Amino acid sequence: MPGHPLHRTSRPGRRRGLGRLEGRFIRQRSREAFNSLFKAELIRNKGPWTGINDVEIAVAEYVEWFNQRRLHGDLDHVPPTEFEALHSTPAMW
Repeated sequence: MPGHPLHRTSRPGRRRGLGRLEGRFIRQRSREAFNSLFKAELIRNKGPWTGINDVEIAVAEYVEWFNQRRLHGDLDHVPPTEFEALHSTPAMW
């Protein structure tokens, strides 16, 4: 992640990967953000739930929407699958 405050280099012009602890911190923050969004958008705002089956189906639908169809701000407000299709390059063998 060039330009990221945790992305430092030892020499100008060289990049180094995030360290183990730095990467763990970023992954943890991402998980916390997703869990907060999930609770706000699905668990608190939908329902009432009549049983565990209702919750399981709702979770599966939410995850499918989140991974496939949501408009993603960092991807020019297009769904992740559409962004991948537009920017993927065929393998050259």
